[in-house]
This record gives sequence, C-alpha cells and structure tokens, in this order.
Amino acid sequence: MKPFTLSNIPGKLEWMNTPLDWKIEPNGSLTPAGSLTIVAGPETDWFIDPAGKTLKNDAPVAVFAPPDEDFVLSARVRVEFASAYDAGSLQVRVSPDLWAKLCFEASPQQPTVVSVVTRGVSDDCNSVLIDGYEIYLRLSCTAPAFAFHYSLDGKSWHFVRHFTLGKLENYKIGFSSQSPFGLQCKVNFSELKYRPGGVRDIRSGE
Repeated sequence: MKPFTLSNIPGKLEWMNTPLDWKIEPNGSLTPAGSLTIVAGPETDWFIDPAGKTLKNDAPVAVFAPPDEDFVLSARVRVEFASAYDAGSLQVRVSPDLWAKLCFEASPQQPTVVSVVTRGVSDDCNSVLIDGYEIYLRLSCTAPAFAFHYSLDGKSWHFVRHFTLGKLENYKIGFSSQSPFGLQCKVNFSELKYRPGGVRDIRSGE
C-alpha cells in the first residue's frame, strides 16, 4: 500500500499490516484537521503475553517518523466497540518486541483507558473507566522518555504513564485499530494535532 498524508501530521504515513478498510476524510467544519478511519480485521492485536501464551503482531498501524526529538501527538478517538478488547490506539514503534500503545479499549467492565509498554514482553495496565465511545488520547516525547495522557474534552489532560524505550533511533509513531476477539473494529481519529516540543509537566498534563 502506498504511503499517504494527513492534515496536521508532518511527513508521510505508511501501513504496518493491511487494514480491513480505511479512509481519509478531508478538512471540514466537523473535522477541521481531517480524520483517519481504520477498520481492523478479525482477531487482530499487538500483544506479547508475559505468560508466554500469546504473541500477536497483526493489527493495522499507520505510522510516520516524527521529525522532532521532542513532540506531542494527540487525537480524538471514537471506537465502534463490538467485542471484548476492541480498541483504538496511539502507538510508538521501535521494533517488533519494543513498542508501546495508549488505547481506548472495551474492557470486560466498560470502555477503559489502557496502556501497554512492551520490552520483550508486554506490560499491560488498565487506568480508568470511561462512559461513552469517544475520548482524546495524547502521546508526548521529551527524549528519551514518553508520556501518555487522556482527556474528556481535549483541553484538560490526565496522566496515564511515563516510560522509556531506551535509546531512540529510527522509531515511528501513529494510529491503530484492533479486534483481538471480534470480527472487526472501526476507529475514527479526528482533531489530529502534532507540535514540536514536549509536555512541561507530565503529572499535571500541561
């Protein structure tokens, strides 16, 4: 599949794994920065089970190389939940066994903010339950560390996780959909924002 571009995202995006379907919406009054919709196919995920029972690396991810050492990437994420663990996520990808993702995921209770940091195996953490199908997710880097935040309104950000993936070279970031136990999962990413420079205070989200 050919690389493509999105408004407000610097550089071309390319696919890791082919989605079941995808589309780009142009700029408009409802999506002023455009939007990206990704449909993951059946039983797709990125996860390396720490118990050694499961290794999944087949969910579609659209990634690009950030041009800045420090940056902030955010999006409004709407997920059409249909099965357990359906999710939309922002991802950092270094290698097949070194990566991280911030998810809006259908947990057994209700939609949940979930973070996964993988260094050989995946460290999976549920953070907060969310009422609804839409949330804002944010990934930031103040090298060599990353931070994950979520927001209900795109203005006030709440801290989820602070971590490092080691020395940062030739890594990429982007957008993903997954459906580990379902037939498909449709996720829309809108209000896309990228800016150089990290977050001043990761605990407060400012």
